[in-house]
Formats: sequence, C-alpha cells, structure tokens
Amino acid sequence: MYNNWHVGVVIPARNEEDFIGGVLSSIPQFVDNVIVVNDGSTDSTDEVAMEYSKETYDLLIIQNDGQGVGSSIDKGHRELLTICEKPFISVVMAGDGQMDPKDMESLLQPIINGTADYCKGNRFIHSNGASNMPIIRKLASYILAFFTTLAAGQRITDPQCGYTATSYRVLESWNWDKSWKGYGYPNYWLINLAKMSWRISHVPVKSIYGSETSAIKSFSFFINVGIMMAVQHHIRVFRKLFSREINPHIILSFTSYFIGWIAILPWTSTDLERTLVERGFPIIAIVLVSWTAAHIFDRLSVNVSQELKNNA
Repeated sequence: MYNNWHVGVVIPARNEEDFIGGVLSSIPQFVDNVIVVNDGSTDSTDEVAMEYSKETYDLLIIQNDGQGVGSSIDKGHRELLTICEKPFISVVMAGDGQMDPKDMESLLQPIINGTADYCKGNRFIHSNGASNMPIIRKLASYILAFFTTLAAGQRITDPQCGYTATSYRVLESWNWDKSWKGYGYPNYWLINLAKMSWRISHVPVKSIYGSETSAIKSFSFFINVGIMMAVQHHIRVFRKLFSREINPHIILSFTSYFIGWIAILPWTSTDLERTLVERGFPIIAIVLVSWTAAHIFDRLSVNVSQELKNNA
C-alpha cells in the first residue's frame, strides 16, 4: 500500500526468461499484487517467475496464449479489478527490464494527489533525455507522437512508453471488448482516455535499453496503428459532436476540419475558398490553416471536457 492506495503491477511477458527475474526482484515493497501475464512464451518465463512467488507481494501468473501485448495488459488490469481492494492503482511494467522501478512512485503521485486519472511515463523529459534510445526508435517515437497528438487532442511527446499508472475508476469504466489487443495499445488508450475525458499526466521516467530485441515489424506496425489512430480520432470527435457534452470548441473544430476538406476536394468549393485563391492563397495553405485551427479547437474542447468531468 502507498499513501492509503493499494498498488497492483501488471507485467506482460513473452519469452522473457532472461529478464523477468530481474524485474520481479526489483518490485518496490509497497506493491500489494503482481500479475505476470505470460503471452504464449515458449521458454521458461513461467518457471523463472514462479521462483519469486515468496516475495513480499502476492504474485499471480496467468496465461494469455499469444493474443498480443495489449490483450495481456487488459487481462492483467481485469484481474486486478477482481482481487485488489479499492482504492487501487494498476501499474504496467514490461517484462524485459526496460522500466526502472524507482520511477514508480512518480507515476503514482498524480493519481493519489487527485490531479490525474492516468499517468504515463515520458522518457524524453527525463534528465538523460532518452539519450540511449536507438536512433530508429527515437525517430519512430517522434513520428508517432505527432500523429497521436492529433488523434488524442492533446500534446503527447512519448506515446510508445508503456510505463503507466491507471486509477481503478478508469478500469471500471473501460470497454474491454473493444480495447486494442496488439502493438499500438498505448496510442489507443491515449485517444480513448481523451474521448472519455479522463485526465492524463506525464512524468519523467528513465530510458533503459540492453540486449532485448523488439518483435515489432515496422512497416505493418505503422500501417495498422496509423489506420487505427485515424479511425479512433474520427470516432472521438464525432462522438463528442453528437453527445450531450458538446461545447463551442468542438463545433469550431469540426467546422474548420470540414473547410479543409472542402478546399482539398476538387468537386467542392465555397465563396471563401474562391476569394482566397483569387488573392493568391494556394489550396495547400488553406487546408493547413483550416486543419491547424481544427486541432487547436479540438485541444481546447478536450481541456474543457476534462475540467467539466473533474468538477462534476
């Protein structure tokens, strides 16, 4: 228990026999429950994990049969909902040792202090600035940060960091049947947390890289996750537009977004567009200005929705 909150840790693991022992041995003493979700490992991940069943925390190992990292995390969250006493926070740590347990307290604080419902690690605002992150991963993170910011309606600089802390209130309201199951899971959560007006906080966490390897196939990952973010972005905006929570900012955002599409589609036009073109403004400039305005209004709308939910 930490500051009168119970703490559970979810560890998705697939073929992590070389790292899972180090992760489990370093779990802070204030943690109450640890769930290791074995996602179809073909090595001795289970056996190594079982060696730590006598630690100060309660350890449970459950199987997920290779359904994906997102599915594994969901399964761990749902298990904590059944075994953890409220109030509790569910912390996600990777099974490959890339997350420093010393950073866990920083992740818990915003939720305990009542300033956030979901707290996410950010390696780029840590004192070492993710200096040891491989250049390809760093570049991919920058690209995904840009598109996740657009899709979530709020500034996200390290979307792929999976070191997170989640209030039990969020878990109780989550739609597990529609939750994203594979890679891209952090992006899906950020977009849908914004859709549900939950408050998100970002804290610096240490970037750790060793001999572990990633199973992500870059091309298919970007295609699948890119399509998912585009779809979830539109679902989020349209849901807000036609809900009781509608506010002027989302109307202005939708209007600006629509103007951009009118400008880019060859068979549509407006008097405003024709006037701007006649005065020397290129179509691409009209589109960029319109969509930038749409994003700004979208971010304002997200902020308003979060404030209203927090004050309700």
